[in-house]
Amino acid sequence: MAVNKTPVLKRCRSLGLEPSYLGYDKKSRRNLSRSSRKVSEYGLQLREKQKAKFIYGVLEKPFRNYYKKADKMHGLTGPNLMTILESRLDNVVFRLGWARTRKEARQVVDHKFVTVNGKVVNIPSYLVKAGDVIEIKESKKTIQRMKDIVEVTGGRIVPEWLDGDIEKLSATVKELPTREQIDVPVDEMLIVELYSK
Repeated sequence: MAVNKTPVLKRCRSLGLEPSYLGYDKKSRRNLSRSSRKVSEYGLQLREKQKAKFIYGVLEKPFRNYYKKADKMHGLTGPNLMTILESRLDNVVFRLGWARTRKEARQVVDHKFVTVNGKVVNIPSYLVKAGDVIEIKESKKTIQRMKDIVEVTGGRIVPEWLDGDIEKLSATVKELPTREQIDVPVDEMLIVELYSK
């Protein structure tokens, strides 16, 4: 699998992102001094796409597939794309506070900690549906790693579209999120413009 070795804070700085969207509470003390060169329309569109890919940890090919899927769905392509990205299992685990960062959420899913409707799912890109019951496996609930994570993320606000119980480490997907419920600073219309060329 392709791995990006660029330090997270450096990438956040170049994309103009707050590290908190990825679960990091560090702040970069260096200011990015960009030349006053005007960014082209294509440059803006590309930056928005890179931002979305970076936040959700998706590579180019799967991202393009999500776009095609969003395009075929009923409604606007941009909000559909954001809904698809938001309903990835690794993102849901992060939103519920079962991982400190998005990378850790991916690892928690990879290591077979998570069950969906009673079945173990170890695919981070698995798309959850309304009514799905997501839970940390019984045998993993009591391990020290999960206790440490819950201690750190206990105060995290769970989005309205998820009904989570941090004590039992289980949650239900009430509905798929709408664009208004997704607090990610991405202008998805620029991504649509980029792909529709």
